Amino acid sequence: MRMSVTDEALALAAAGGDGKAFAALLERRYDGLFRLCFRLTGARTEAEDLTQDICAALPAKLAGYRGDARVSTWLYRVAVNAAHDRRRRAASHARAADGWGDWEVNRRAGDAEAAERVDWLTGAMRALPDDLRDTLALLLGDEMTHGAAAEVLGVSEGTISWRVSEAKKRLRALKAGENEL
Repeated sequence: MRMSVTDEALALAAAGGDGKAFAALLERRYDGLFRLCFRLTGARTEAEDLTQDICAALPAKLAGYRGDARVSTWLYRVAVNAAHDRRRRAASHARAADGWGDWEVNRRAGDAEAAERVDWLTGAMRALPDDLRDTLALLLGDEMTHGAAAEVLGVSEGTISWRVSEAKKRLRALKAGENEL
């Protein structure tokens, strides 16, 4: 006749580092633990994740098991605490993430507006004479000074200043013409 080993004896042996006792205890208690996790979470995938988290943490937690309570009672307390911890973390993440969606929407809208302005300017610059377009391209892209642009284009700094002024005047006129449509 074969004697049955109690859950408490398996838990105490597993707490002492007995891998076979740990495996036997999990085999006995896994389904009940999963069912409890399912009732605590209400979702199969959440219950699976919670059960796996508990099983992964169980060897360390068993070190604190003293045999004062039934293993099932102790294990269910571990599961309830783990579910509470998971809910608190989810609530903390939700509070931390609150508002980030709005921020991201606003950031993307700002990026889209900036892209539209750049696209408009790029298209409008094509309508400018070559000398004005070249001047703006040098000054806008690399934040080049008027003196450096004058050197690149082989003209005076005063000519660069006049070209910028003339380009701005023509771009304003183009924009005003578009707004009238």
